This record gives sequence, C-alpha cells and structure tokens, in this order.
Amino acid sequence: MRILTKAILALCAAAAGHAQAITVFACEPEWASLTRTLLPEVSVRTATTHLQDPHHIEARPSLIAQIRGADFAICTGAELEAGWLPMLQARAGNPKVQNGQPSMFFAAQHVELIDPFKGTITPFSGDVHANGNPHFHTDPRRVLQVAKALAARLGSLYPAKKPLVDQNLTNFESELQAKIAVWEKQLQALKGRSVITQHASFGYLWPWLGLKPVADLEPKPGMPPTAAHLEKVLAISKTQAPIGIIIAQHHDPKPARWLAGSMGMPSKLSIIPATVTDDQPGAITRWFDQLVTQVTGLAK
Repeated sequence: MRILTKAILALCAAAAGHAQAITVFACEPEWASLTRTLLPEVSVRTATTHLQDPHHIEARPSLIAQIRGADFAICTGAELEAGWLPMLQARAGNPKVQNGQPSMFFAAQHVELIDPFKGTITPFSGDVHANGNPHFHTDPRRVLQVAKALAARLGSLYPAKKPLVDQNLTNFESELQAKIAVWEKQLQALKGRSVITQHASFGYLWPWLGLKPVADLEPKPGMPPTAAHLEKVLAISKTQAPIGIIIAQHHDPKPARWLAGSMGMPSKLSIIPATVTDDQPGAITRWFDQLVTQVTGLAK
C-alpha cells in the first residue's frame, strides 16, 4: 500500500510540474531559439520556419490553438506579422498575449530600426514598414539587445526562474560577443564590396559586414522579380562588380539563377536561410556561422 501511495504521489507531482510548465508561442524561429537559450525548460510552439516568408502566413486553426494556450508570446513586431498575428490574437481570445500585456513581447521595441518607409503606404507599396526594416535579427549585436530585454521580461514574470535566466544570458552574451569578433575578422576583406540581393531580408547584415547592396531583384518590396527589372539589375551589375547574388531560402531561386548565369558567374549565387533552421538553443550562433561562411565563400 505504501509503495502504491508513493507511486500515486509521484505521478501527481509529475503531472503538477507538467501543468506548471511555461508555454511559449514564438512567431519566428529565431525568437523561439533565443527563448529556449535563456530558459531551456519552456515548451515552445513556433509559427513559422526558415522556408516561409514571415510577412505572409495563414492564420490556421492550429496556430490559433497554440496561441490560445500560451502563457507568453514573443514576436518581431514592427508590422512584420501585421497580416496574421492580430487575427490569431483576436480569435484565440487569450488575455495574456494581447498587445500591451507583459506576456506579449515584441522584439522590435528593444532595438533601433533602419530604413523607415517615408511616404504614404498604399496597397501597391509592397511589403514596406513605416517604423523601419523588421529583419533586425540578421545583426547579432541587435540580437544581444533583444536577449537582454527578453531576459529582464522573463525574470520579471517568473521570479523563480530569474537566476537561471540571468546565468544563461551571461553565457549567451559571452559566447556571441566572442563569435562576433571572429566573424568580423573573417569578413574584414569584404568591407566596401558590392552585393546584389532580394528584399530587405538581410538589410541589417550588410552594414554590419560593411557590404554595399547595389541592386534588389524585387521591383518593389515583396513583388516577384520581373523580366524588365532583371534586365535593369543586369545592367547595374556590369558597372558595380558585385561579389555575388544573395537571396533568402524562401525566395524563388529562378530569377537569381537567370541573373547569375547572365552575369557569367553562376557559382556566385548564394541561397541562405533568412533565419535559423531549427529553434533549439544555440541555433542563432550556428546560423550566423553559416551566414559568414557562405558570404565569405562568394569572395573566393
């Protein structure tokens, strides 16, 4: 009887511990990874992958169910998810993850954005953002800023977890700062060189690396490349001597391949995931390693 009682108590304790687990809804995998890096024990549901354009996501019933059961949500903000996140929030009806609540964390509120769209935004403007480019996760220095703000928020919401979160933040900051120094040294020879790209997916990567984007395959942000526009980009490439063409993995590679072939440099096309390829701890560092390796490979 005693053995049976102990077994029942153990099961109840395990069930209670599971019930108390913090459930996180992450709009993008980079923030899922960062959350897991700071607090590995959380249960994370990620809305998108590196193979998707985060501007255009269907508000599926499965995502509504995930955000409905979330204790905490982390998204980019800066209007990146404007086409789908508000619908998820409204349909889920979860008061914890509504805008303005402590458990709704927008990373963009903790960094300085570049390239705000100046002018009137119309349905024909494309994927533009009045507050600035939301793809700031491609700058590791800004990722550190977000990490510090996220750690503070998690520590405030879950005081019992604060010592663990703070220690993991210290470890992450130390590791990433050391890696940044290595990456910048690797890329020193590329400073001032030109590159052709597509969309502003890597808009923060270029100034950090010292590269100069001289042409964009998209006539307008989010608009697929057209034959006429690609001809213009080809003309620009003949005067700018770019090291190569870099596009995100979720973009259609055919236009970039045509351009690379027309430029006589088919091997100078690099297709890079625009975010981490998994949402586990350490994914951000591994992803930047991949970015740096592929970009430096273009200059060889």
